[in-house]
Amino acid sequence: MALELVSTSLAGLLGGFGLVAVLEVIAGAGVWFAYFLTVVAPIGALYLYGRSRPGVTWTGLATLGVALVGPVVGTLGLDVLAGVGALVGDPGIYMLSLVLPAAAVARYVVGTYLELWNGTYAAGLVVVVALAAIPVVDTVPAVSRSVWLIFLTTLVAPLAVIAAKNLADRDRWPGFAGPVLFVAGVLVLVAVTDLTAITGPSPWFDWQYVTSSPSQTAEQAGLYPAIIGSVFMIVLVAIITLIAGVGAALYLEEYAPSGGTAGRIARFIRINISNLAGVPSVVYGILGLAVFANTLQLGFGTVITAAFTLSLLILPIVIISAREAISSVPDSLRSASYGMGATRWQTIRNVVLPRATPGILTGTILALGRAIGETAPLIMIGVATTKFTPPSGLFSKMTAMPMQIFTWSSYPSTEFQHGVVAAGVVTLLIVLLTMNSIAILLRNKFEQEEL
Repeated sequence: MALELVSTSLAGLLGGFGLVAVLEVIAGAGVWFAYFLTVVAPIGALYLYGRSRPGVTWTGLATLGVALVGPVVGTLGLDVLAGVGALVGDPGIYMLSLVLPAAAVARYVVGTYLELWNGTYAAGLVVVVALAAIPVVDTVPAVSRSVWLIFLTTLVAPLAVIAAKNLADRDRWPGFAGPVLFVAGVLVLVAVTDLTAITGPSPWFDWQYVTSSPSQTAEQAGLYPAIIGSVFMIVLVAIITLIAGVGAALYLEEYAPSGGTAGRIARFIRINISNLAGVPSVVYGILGLAVFANTLQLGFGTVITAAFTLSLLILPIVIISAREAISSVPDSLRSASYGMGATRWQTIRNVVLPRATPGILTGTILALGRAIGETAPLIMIGVATTKFTPPSGLFSKMTAMPMQIFTWSSYPSTEFQHGVVAAGVVTLLIVLLTMNSIAILLRNKFEQEEL
């Protein structure tokens, strides 16, 4: 249980910072509101309708249609929909698009797992806390109402639901000892430090460091543009590799013939995918430079070029991990599904993929952890070593955390060598550990659902 709380906290923090970066810096609340109305909300409604009506079969096709048509509609009506969002303001947009869905999820989880509470009370509590905390948030200069609503959705509400779920089970109460002792220990250390007036060294890793741009002065240097660039890039890499990697793995394991010429080609592809996983990363950088930057003219050092290049780097790893996860599903489950009259796709969707999801997600997230720390491919495609503004779109120039840290390491100043660079390494390690924690959390969650 303690691991679940820690993993949820790290995932909530990373997700919150990612949403703040995307919604507040890169896209803006108005753009998010437009695509929420045309893509996210319809897909969510179709999902809920399909869950409530198990016999309905058209929701999957409708979801695919919304996923294809929704972005086009949102782009065409962007000005109108963003104008509507401006009428309610950024906090209103996040209340409608984040807090209310989070309240609905809390209602479902609490109503399903807890018998002590009514799910409706939990949903109402999420909304009440969101509104009641606004006067307190207004007194904190570094936190806006929008940031509060985002972190309520990604961090506070999930932690509250997990804590409530575990409190309902007396056997899990000892699991609270670890988090409680940790928080109590931190509070005691803070109190002792204040009472004894002990002054420690000034930390380089602080709020100013993660929200400021690079500077020639160590005290004013920050990693903000590099953090935004890395988050922007890794989100695109995750989308590309999940779609392409899982699709390729499904074909090789479920559809590829085993005999004849086609079977020999499939075996040849499998062998070479394994070989590609061991190719040095600089080779992928050269390939990205030739294909994406020069041939396709996606730009040198842009977000989209970096995303495609790093996707090529980790795609073999994702395919291999997905293949192993899919092949680990017992054939008896497939045979039972076929015996019930299911088609091959229905068997894959309802039997194979749910069983293989823990392995697929774990392998993908660990591969993303490798991608976010790479520098050689980024150097080859012309990613800037230093940027003073975060990227504003797919074709914007960018930098990444490893590139910025590498640049600072060449500065002769001891403040940069032992302070700023070390803080950058700590930031990168926090991101990597958070991603690994998310992988553990997702794997445990899906494994428990299978039991």
